[in-house]
Amino acid sequence: MKTDAQIQQDVIEELKWQPFIHASEIGVAVKNGIVTLTGTVDTYAKKLAAELAAKKIAGVKAVAEDIEVKLPGSLRKTDAEIAEAVLNALKWHSAVQEEKIKIKVEKGWVSLQGEAEWEFQKAAARDAIENLSSVIGVTDNIIITPRVTATDIKAKIILALQRSANLDAERIKIETIGNKVILTGKVRSLAEKKDAAKAAWMAPGVKVIENNLEIASEIYAL
Repeated sequence: MKTDAQIQQDVIEELKWQPFIHASEIGVAVKNGIVTLTGTVDTYAKKLAAELAAKKIAGVKAVAEDIEVKLPGSLRKTDAEIAEAVLNALKWHSAVQEEKIKIKVEKGWVSLQGEAEWEFQKAAARDAIENLSSVIGVTDNIIITPRVTATDIKAKIILALQRSANLDAERIKIETIGNKVILTGKVRSLAEKKDAAKAAWMAPGVKVIENNLEIASEIYAL
């Protein structure tokens, strides 16, 4: 099992590999496998990239993200201008049903509300605006309301996990209760845990996922 010092060094090295991040801007602390990121960046996209980089590291149990976004004067816009940019981004994204989504902008922070039939549509709406230079944060309150209810959600999720090259499907157990999916078992990293949930969300009819997968990288070292 990795020590906190080893995890810290791995996270720092991963940040250095990110093309859009200046690793010197971000502080990394680790205690009991929990990574805390601090510092200041000039775009929300960089903040997200730092968080995702930390989640890729084996041994990381959770990420506490305290990075602040401070926009330079050239990137600052009014909330009205940001709202217009968000609307245009949603409109031009083919996977987003923009007519079902409402937005609110307050001091550069964007809140999304509304409905989507699939998880990938919800994710697409969020992805469409995260890279806008004037956005400092996103709250996603879009609700999944699928048209169809799958009669065999579990079987579809198992197939999705087996198709993924990033997952060891044999170590993941699936339980379904109505439209709720419960994932248990062991994975190698926080990123792999997220990938398993993402694969499960792709099954039609899923409304809730309880992700109880444990991060146990040491089992792969045996």
